Amino acid sequence: MRNVLISGASIAGPALAHWLTRYGFKVTVIEKAPTLRPGGQAVDFKGETHLTVLRRMGILDDVRRLQTGGADQEIVDATGRGLATIPGEFTGGALEIKRGDLAALLYERTAPHCEYVFGDSITSLTETPGGVQVTFERTAPRTYDLVIGADGIHSNVRRLTFGPESDYVRHLGYYYALVDVEGDFGGKPQMYNEPGRMVATGGPKAPAFFVFASEPLTYDRYDAGQQRELLARAYQGMGWRTPQIMEAVRRSDSVYLDSISQVRIDRYSQGRVALLGDAGYGNTLGGFGSGLAVVGAYVLAGELAAARGDHHVAFAEYERQFRPYAKIAKNGNAGPFLAPPTTGRMRMRNWMFKSSFLMGLMLKMTDKFATDITIKSY
Repeated sequence: MRNVLISGASIAGPALAHWLTRYGFKVTVIEKAPTLRPGGQAVDFKGETHLTVLRRMGILDDVRRLQTGGADQEIVDATGRGLATIPGEFTGGALEIKRGDLAALLYERTAPHCEYVFGDSITSLTETPGGVQVTFERTAPRTYDLVIGADGIHSNVRRLTFGPESDYVRHLGYYYALVDVEGDFGGKPQMYNEPGRMVATGGPKAPAFFVFASEPLTYDRYDAGQQRELLARAYQGMGWRTPQIMEAVRRSDSVYLDSISQVRIDRYSQGRVALLGDAGYGNTLGGFGSGLAVVGAYVLAGELAAARGDHHVAFAEYERQFRPYAKIAKNGNAGPFLAPPTTGRMRMRNWMFKSSFLMGLMLKMTDKFATDITIKSY
């Protein structure tokens, strides 16, 4: 039995654990956060490839049961007058679910079959002829046959194995934030823009969503107070309902702020260590992250099983199959689209949503990108 350590318990990590335990691997999942992060932004699946993998996992019906519905969102001016409507099928794909709900579902399905360690993190990885010696912040050292970094765009495993984050992660000039706030602020999904800034509300149970242009910021990603202060400065003086929304932000303990960034790396594995999901091919708010995570987990686990645990063969085949598909994460920057830098760009973006022809073309393109891989039956 091969012994595998997975770093990260969001989507990619538990999806990989699902398949590896099914194939007879012994799996440990380690997560820096003390618990699963509930709620969060909605993630979506597009096209038959994504749905096929969810079906083969046996969770498609559960995801449909938990889906959020992908409601239309109205773009408004400072007076609340409607300017355009973003269709739910554009933002929500074929199937939309809150990230926290999907993570909880995957955890429930995998926890009986593998070990989860929360509130801990890897501090070193030392490869030997017989495995990878791993040290942790809190847990005693262990040796694993393989280590998989499924720990997001700021991957600790990638840093320890390949080098500093600055070598592989490109800041795209924007930040985004999700904040759980009390109040419905109009009761329906709405978005308001000023040049370089966007604020959106999604109704009574949805978090407030922010996107703003900024040079790289220095802050503690685990300090909600620092993140609230950065948001307050970024949105000072903004019109519409922003002052009321920011007042609710000040009262919230649930704040998530991060850069809009892109991972550029020329290989997904080194020795006995491989990268999965955003750690290897992340593009923040690019619209394909959840699909890439579950399809990537399916391919990586399937190739490890097919190669009978020979990681040299499996990692090479994972790279060969998946890199052309993951190219969809190499292009595009959601920042200027969600928070256009000028009023002219704002009008152009809004006009696009009014054109049924352009919308149909964009939906066809995203569906093509999402299905641009032939998945094996392992």
